[in-house]
Amino acid sequence: MHMSTTSSPGSHLRELRARQRVSQLELSMRVGVSQRHLSCVETGRARASREMLLAILDALDAPLTERNQALLAAGYAPAYGQRRLDQPDLAPVREAISHLLAAHDPAPALVIDASWQVVQANRGVHALLRLMGVDPAALAQDFNLLRALLRPDGLRAALSNPVEVCASVWQRAEREALHAPELRPLLDELRPFVPRQAFAMKADAPMLFTRVATAVGELSFFTAFTTFGSPLDVTIASLRIEHLFPADDATRVAMQEALAG
Repeated sequence: MHMSTTSSPGSHLRELRARQRVSQLELSMRVGVSQRHLSCVETGRARASREMLLAILDALDAPLTERNQALLAAGYAPAYGQRRLDQPDLAPVREAISHLLAAHDPAPALVIDASWQVVQANRGVHALLRLMGVDPAALAQDFNLLRALLRPDGLRAALSNPVEVCASVWQRAEREALHAPELRPLLDELRPFVPRQAFAMKADAPMLFTRVATAVGELSFFTAFTTFGSPLDVTIASLRIEHLFPADDATRVAMQEALAG
């Protein structure tokens, strides 16, 4: 479910509130308005000011794209811009990304956007791809990580535990699609490739380890994410850095040697 740009601002808020499982009473207390007034806003009997609408959206922790959609539906200008990452005023963001990626070497780390497009990758990613028999130049050719992990002719072919990884990746992407409607066509495209067992798989371990078959044996990683705190730009809010950490000494040594070589 995502908010349609043609629906009313009240229905936008109602959808967001339902998705967050927040009652009208709780939301009204968060915002500091009466439940009756909030009900009138949701049903269209009252028009929220721009400031109140932003306060409600903030209380619901709505993604910036949906905040802009709700503002537009209410007849207000969007509050959050969407700059290109190469614009001059985002230089500090680019520098921070480059620093985080370089600091994570020799372990792999990469930046992806809301559609799972790879924006940037460190030397560790290039080294791991070479160990997998994949030309790192592929990263410069509209490389989509979700497609690569779910399609059997992509990186999934090198995974020793493809069903577990596909289940984790698919479930995460499904959750993200609630807030990123641009992801839905990609999920529709990839659904036929997802192993049937992955749709119903439940996690029975505290953490998923991604096991990769390489030229130097099986390597094992676990993942952590970095995002930007309190972003006020849609582009910055959409970015996340995926860090792959070696799960054992053999993997750590293999990545050190791969990068040194």
